[in-house]
Amino acid sequence: MSSTPPEAPTYDTDDFGRDVLSASRETPVLVDFWAPWCGPCRVLGPVLERMADEESASGEPRWLLRKVNTDQHPELMERYGIRGIPAMKLFVDGEVIAEQSGALPEYMLKQWLDGVLPTEAGRLFAEARQSLDDGDRGGALEALEASVTAAEASGASGSDAEAARLLLAQLSVFDDPARARDLASGLLSTEAEAILTLAESLLRESYPEGTWQESYANAHTALARGDVDAALGTLIHIVQSDRAYDDDGARKLIVAVFQTLGESDPVVRQHRPVFNRSLY
Repeated sequence: MSSTPPEAPTYDTDDFGRDVLSASRETPVLVDFWAPWCGPCRVLGPVLERMADEESASGEPRWLLRKVNTDQHPELMERYGIRGIPAMKLFVDGEVIAEQSGALPEYMLKQWLDGVLPTEAGRLFAEARQSLDDGDRGGALEALEASVTAAEASGASGSDAEAARLLLAQLSVFDDPARARDLASGLLSTEAEAILTLAESLLRESYPEGTWQESYANAHTALARGDVDAALGTLIHIVQSDRAYDDDGARKLIVAVFQTLGESDPVVRQHRPVFNRSLY
């Protein structure tokens, strides 16, 4: 008994609104803008189609492919500012989030897509940022923990994964400095360095002997209990009196606090002018 082989999928579209803009609200859509006369397009097209076939075969495709003939749809070429083909644009929620041009080899296309496709970690990070904007710190912490866990489970190491680790470290450093230190370790940024400095200070149990030992210890204790105002006042007084104490440790700790809390923080804004004057 013979059976009819399944038809090869078609990726062409004449309904951009339905097949790309609307569809991308459910699953990211990669659009290949091409033309029949374009040699590189004829090279790239089969590669993209093979990749899309493999993605569909997985059962839960991370992206869909749609092809737009620019000879038939010059209005789309103008709308999306396409100056040359082949051109690829990745749509999410009806908007272009990434683009690439030229007939790249398959391994480079896969690397590019892996780097730009939305991830669960990225979605949760965006949710956390929205919670912070809404004043829901608890919701933000919960979403960030979930984002970091999702990134670790998937092996993701992109910008969203690192941003989630950094923000979680910033929000938790006073409550759990050891956790914040682990999160910030390996992140290459001045913000991460500040968190590491602050976390190490909060975990300290001893301080150099000298005139300022007790005051310095009290400042660290104040930081640990969240009294940043009192801590900064004491640390600035030490900077004004003895910059050499603990190898300029008071100044370094103040800078770390400022960088972690941000210049818009009310306590930072209160102490910044006094601190700046104390340096001269």
